[in-house]
Amino acid sequence: MDAIAINLVQAAAVLLLAAVLDYVVGDPWGWPHPVRVMGWVIAHFTTFALKQFSRQSERRCAGIVLSVGLIISSGITGWLIVRGASWIHPLLGVVVEAILLASCFAARSLRTAAIDVLQPLTADQLTQARSKLSQYVGRDTEKLTEPEILRAVLETVTENATDGVTAPLFYAIVGAFLPGVGSVPLALGYKAASTLDSMVGYRQEPYTDLGWFSAQLEDVLTWLPCRLTVITLALLSGKSQEVWYLCQRDAIKDPSPNSGWSECAYAAILGVQVGGTNWYQGIAKHKPLLGEPVYPITSAKIYEALRLTRYCFLLWLGIAIAFLSLPAFGVIIKMLRLA
Repeated sequence: MDAIAINLVQAAAVLLLAAVLDYVVGDPWGWPHPVRVMGWVIAHFTTFALKQFSRQSERRCAGIVLSVGLIISSGITGWLIVRGASWIHPLLGVVVEAILLASCFAARSLRTAAIDVLQPLTADQLTQARSKLSQYVGRDTEKLTEPEILRAVLETVTENATDGVTAPLFYAIVGAFLPGVGSVPLALGYKAASTLDSMVGYRQEPYTDLGWFSAQLEDVLTWLPCRLTVITLALLSGKSQEVWYLCQRDAIKDPSPNSGWSECAYAAILGVQVGGTNWYQGIAKHKPLLGEPVYPITSAKIYEALRLTRYCFLLWLGIAIAFLSLPAFGVIIKMLRLA
């Protein structure tokens, strides 16, 4: 079997192993995680930049340096770690690459977070459900009713389905087909962009200028995988026309070019409506209404959304592994013919 075929099969094995690790293990609490390192760098650089720079142009330049620097360094660091492990032993390289890649997927973490809130809510422990929810969302949760908690959980699950699950997989797949690159550098680079957006990509002070570039870049990087996610979900649901119609009608109203599409696609499939008024530190903020309120949002609808995300992930994974394995199958067929 030639070197190209071997590398592609190895890339397929890494994708499969990483997916299994995320499904079985997820992100164990307290374990080292690349996002924690990224968060540490972002927090310290942000503190430094806000103290040292006061002018808009200075902060915007600092934001560009932070964004580009963290994304590139994350990708290079991941590449070096994998290469170092492979130099020690090829099998160790595969294992280390799979572990690093699994840390970029958040499917299990997303499901765990949803269950963490839904369990006390189902047991009529509203206060505990509010407390749990506050760990995962930025909105005020102290006075939320049960329907509002359910909406918050569904919005979190559907918004993060793209940037936490399918987009990292998309970039991992792209990297797998690039000789000498691999899945980890691109997936870690995207994870860095996503982390930057979640920490400094706000349209309010003091992050308006410092996080401007990070927010714009994350929007660009997420645009294609988000649209592919919407298309995949629509096909899986068998409601392609309805999903596309509602997304074109409602998603474009959302200020985010991606989260609105992701949330609206799920809302259309589930027959529910998301959006409305949320409170942040006592200030009301209205999000556009997405979808039609055919059914109320329930725990069952949230679990259905989680299943849809998993099916989308598995479909992309299966297609990628199949294409990565084609050269190896071709070599095997040739060997059998020669025999």
